[in-house]
Amino acid sequence: MLAGILLGPQRVEIRETEAPRPSRGEVLVKIGAALTCGTDLKAYLRGHPMIPVPGVFGHEFSGVIAEAGKGVRGFKEGDSVMSVHSAPCLKCRYCRKRLFNLCENIMNSKVLGAFAEYILLPEHIVKQNLFHKPDGLPYEEAAFLEPLSCVVHSMAALAIRKGERVLIIGAGPIGLLHLLLAKLKGAEVIITGLEQERLALAESLGADRAVAPGELIDALREFTGGMGVDFVFECAGQVSVWEDSVSYVRRGGAVILFGGCKSGTTVTYDTYRLHYDEITLKGVFHFTPPDVKKAYALLKGTLDVSPLISGRYRLSELEIPLEKLSKGKGIKYAIIP
Repeated sequence: MLAGILLGPQRVEIRETEAPRPSRGEVLVKIGAALTCGTDLKAYLRGHPMIPVPGVFGHEFSGVIAEAGKGVRGFKEGDSVMSVHSAPCLKCRYCRKRLFNLCENIMNSKVLGAFAEYILLPEHIVKQNLFHKPDGLPYEEAAFLEPLSCVVHSMAALAIRKGERVLIIGAGPIGLLHLLLAKLKGAEVIITGLEQERLALAESLGADRAVAPGELIDALREFTGGMGVDFVFECAGQVSVWEDSVSYVRRGGAVILFGGCKSGTTVTYDTYRLHYDEITLKGVFHFTPPDVKKAYALLKGTLDVSPLISGRYRLSELEIPLEKLSKGKGIKYAIIP
């Protein structure tokens, strides 16, 4: 089979490799579509601690079962499926506390290699996070299951009600997925980002306001009457933005820190503001099997993610969309082997 091998910064090679065979409980999926994401882009540009080099990469995908190992129940060869690339072990200390996204083994047992013709899914993923793809859902939209699960988890602990005001910082794919879910909940949303094309897309997706960072303070004052928003979702992953986020939320509001900053960096907050205004700061990471099920239901239902697909490329053209994303062009690209 053909597979995209990340050799180092901005070095990708399409190689012929041996297709894996499924063992007991495993399934081999022929990729129908894989999506680019921010993690892939970081790995391509400068490396990523969770993506070994040299090695296969890509982790957002859907496809068709090419072969099912012995003992697999509910799935068979020829089934169209959608999946995420990880699942909890269900045995560690955190799993026993039902903190499945913080499973001690989840990152060590994740699957990479969606930028290829085939990907092998181990038994723990098959049992927990593999789903039948609805006939009417295109493969490239079904591949949104993984990033949408992360965004579902981001909002899972919040009771966002109709008419509440939400600020989303960052108009990339994750910020735009937050926008889509917040609008489904009936929120009024203001989003900020650097690229005008992405802000225009955000407006077409229902954002009530879409502004550049330099316009944000005045826009928020008008948007909230000077009170501040009920919820802030930080989707940029920058230390300075993490620190600024608490300035935008009302008393008693919550700031959700989705964007990951570099390991070892620190932030500073005004303790008076956090304490006396009772601000909630919440980090979010990954997803749980219930989050994946909710994301699956959303994709099966009325959530339209198709506007977030900026183009389609063959596997042999993998570097083209990665280079485009490095220049801020596009949201997500579908790789069709």
